[in-house]
Amino acid sequence: MNKTLFFVGIILSASGLISPPWALLGGLVYGLVLVHPLHVESKQLSRFLLQASVVALGFGMNLHEVVRVGRSGFVYTALSITTVMVVGIGLGYLIHVGKKSSFLICAGTAICGGSAIAAVGPIAEANEEEMAVSLGAVFILNSVALLLFPVVGLALHMTQTQFGLWSALAIHDTSSVVGATAKYGATALAVGTTVKLVRALWIVPLSLLTAAILKSKARIQWPWFILLFCLAALLTTLMPVFHPAFAVFSHLGKIGLTVTLFLIGTGLSKETLKKVGLRPLLQGLTLWIIVGSGSLLLILLNWIHI
Repeated sequence: MNKTLFFVGIILSASGLISPPWALLGGLVYGLVLVHPLHVESKQLSRFLLQASVVALGFGMNLHEVVRVGRSGFVYTALSITTVMVVGIGLGYLIHVGKKSSFLICAGTAICGGSAIAAVGPIAEANEEEMAVSLGAVFILNSVALLLFPVVGLALHMTQTQFGLWSALAIHDTSSVVGATAKYGATALAVGTTVKLVRALWIVPLSLLTAAILKSKARIQWPWFILLFCLAALLTTLMPVFHPAFAVFSHLGKIGLTVTLFLIGTGLSKETLKKVGLRPLLQGLTLWIIVGSGSLLLILLNWIHI
């Protein structure tokens, strides 16, 4: 029965009948109420589908726009990541969160959620429980952001560009940034995806810095899918004759990310909530509120813009 409902959820998510937030919500309900029969396989599929879908979205982007937005977003991203890491580590120290869990929560909040934690965790020699706690804390807040941000954006009458930039700077995972911005509009999606992927590139320097400080020899994961996203945008820009086919790929990318959000939602269980505990969640929540409200204020004041 559980397996049947799981596949029904995937089919509904892929049908286009439900939006990304509803797909995530459905996954959350499934994960919290039922026992996941394919937990490991679901996690592996969501990781592959996320990267493949981001590449497919590149076929809906113009490379000139990607470069322009990426160049503007680079400075904001650098300042944001530096601030989050410094404030977050200090906050973790004050409320007595374990050093490695605290560092991973900061990395996930500053860069790109679970992808950053998965990349930096082995380098920091974090154990399974520290990884689970960090991923759980970031994931819970990431899910709230996907459901909450479009409501706030509409209430504040944010432009699509403003909303895309805010989502990219303040939502943890790429999948949720795409989910939130896709519902808001095409321009929001383009800005949000591009700035978020620029942010994701910081996995590499953070990994290198962590490895140098800890003298770790763990293998560093390179986010190759971002390069493929740019290549897809380049093909779209240089070969307008193939735009009908590229539009199909872009649409498939949006569907793929909706399915990804359902799969990610099913990964949250009652056991995950118990593992996270109050202190790591408090650190992640406080840090997220600082990032979300601070970046929102700066965008509304037009102090940061694309």
